Amino acid sequence: MATDTNRIPFPEEPTEAQRRAVDAITAGPRGEISGPFVPLLRSPELMTRLQLVGETIRFGGVLDEDLVELVVLTVARHWDQPYEWAFHHPIALAKGVPAEEIDAVARHERPSDDRLAAMWDLVDELQRTKDVSVETYTRAVAVFGEERVVAAVATAGYYTTLAMVMNTAHTEPWRAGSG
Repeated sequence: MATDTNRIPFPEEPTEAQRRAVDAITAGPRGEISGPFVPLLRSPELMTRLQLVGETIRFGGVLDEDLVELVVLTVARHWDQPYEWAFHHPIALAKGVPAEEIDAVARHERPSDDRLAAMWDLVDELQRTKDVSVETYTRAVAVFGEERVVAAVATAGYYTTLAMVMNTAHTEPWRAGSG
């Protein structure tokens, strides 16, 4: 997605509700407000509740950290979301997703690692077809269990929401040091 302007920047004069929402997000593990949370700040209660879902996914969920990052990158690539891709690419590397597997996702290709491929198959098929075949679902449950499959689908849904918000807002791509 090409972005020519940031349609929904940080408010010049935040309301009291927006200030409380900023305080809440910056006091948590994120430590700052950036990316999708800037446009979501236009609805401070929604932003606060939505970011708590993401906080649970990233900082306390049941999915292994490398799988969370694979799901995020798969969604970011599907939505051509430059901020999410650039922000999570180095995190994925740090959480153990091999560079060659990230490169495959960047090309809309299936990872070669069997475990990562099972997760990619689940998320990619759901995004492309709006459904998951019996074969894909059965394999995902065999590899990850039902709880992690549900968590993966919820993770994809959460990051899809963020991608849609940022694509609508024309959020500028993330750059190191930019938040």
